[in-house]
Amino acid sequence: MTMTFTKSPSHMVTSESVTEGHPDKLCDQVSDAVLDAILARDPYARVACEVATTTGLVIVMGEITCNCYIEIPDVVRGVIKDIGYTRPEYGFDYEGCGVVVSIKEQSKDIAMGVDQSIETREKATDNDVNDSLDKLGAGDQGFMFGFACNETPQLMPLPILLANRLCRRLAEVRKSNMLPYLRPDGKSQITVEYRHGVPRRVDNVIIAAQHDPVVSHNVIQRDIIEHVIKATIPPSLLDKKTRYYVNSTGRFVVGGPVGDAGLTGRKVSVDTYGGVSRHGGGALSGKDPTKVDRSASYAARHIAKNVVAAGLADRFEVQICYSIGKAHPLAISIEAFGTAKVDEELISKLIKEHFDLRPEAIIRRFDLRRPIYRAVAAYGHFGRDDLDLPWEKTDKVAVLQAEAGLAGSRNSLQEQPSK
Repeated sequence: MTMTFTKSPSHMVTSESVTEGHPDKLCDQVSDAVLDAILARDPYARVACEVATTTGLVIVMGEITCNCYIEIPDVVRGVIKDIGYTRPEYGFDYEGCGVVVSIKEQSKDIAMGVDQSIETREKATDNDVNDSLDKLGAGDQGFMFGFACNETPQLMPLPILLANRLCRRLAEVRKSNMLPYLRPDGKSQITVEYRHGVPRRVDNVIIAAQHDPVVSHNVIQRDIIEHVIKATIPPSLLDKKTRYYVNSTGRFVVGGPVGDAGLTGRKVSVDTYGGVSRHGGGALSGKDPTKVDRSASYAARHIAKNVVAAGLADRFEVQICYSIGKAHPLAISIEAFGTAKVDEELISKLIKEHFDLRPEAIIRRFDLRRPIYRAVAAYGHFGRDDLDLPWEKTDKVAVLQAEAGLAGSRNSLQEQPSK
């Protein structure tokens, strides 16, 4: 269930994130690095790349149909090296690990529906622009969610925004040698107290940071609180009651694929909205944009962010439902959590008029047939002010405001500049 923010005067919301060296996130990054390498050579390739890892081993598997060749083991080792698994004493490193590749072509049964949608087969023509956008069918069935809220400038829930930033900071202090004893694996968790729907303070912060065995727990705790937590979370959100938990077992030396097996697609809440919004269940990484798990999730975020940025609602969630082989979505549902500023039927009407949700239309609008995916495979696909992501643009604000009668409204949020 999604969370409502109107009844309780005070409540807690918790989100977590993981670093790029977490075994699941390592797998996500390898999946998307393989995808990027293929799209750089064949933009129309069909890719469904899954990765698993454990001690000393990475397995790359899935279905790929393309007109190019890439040396997948080299891609895998490059990602592992970039993440920071460079030393044998970690128990897992880019030179010493084994790489197993098991790839086959995409099922022709699936390709048949994607290459020629139900609409195209029914019309038996592709002479006009609309039919060209109709031609590509959805690569799978499923339902996707997009969410936005006005509690942060990025229009993201504060807990997941802070959790992702904490993990990015862990990587920064490790790679810059500010805290040279850190190793690549790590996690964060943060609980924010809301009062009457507004985030007011951080109640507790949890950090798990993999480290060299010679460093004492007291040193790690001191450094993480000072150089990670307090360097990331605004001071106004921290108070004397905020609790900090750093490496709560007292030791975190064994980590990465040695400590836990990893799989692509096991961190969907980290990738999206931190559990504040619902999720359809489909993973994002390793999939080319004909897979609506990916492309429609981006389109749904684009809708939700523009609706909130335009001032039509303070919190907004949209659900889009697809059938494999069909271009047009079967259903579009919205939820404004009691915060809508205009009639919700009008919002639904505006979405249908101004957001084309056919897969080919989404792909063209966001230029998704290009190698942009590894960058979002860690630290979240949404609300990224460090990346210029097309689905984060608030380019529909003016038209939504004008047609909703809110043009010039002070309640609207202006587009954030790209960084």
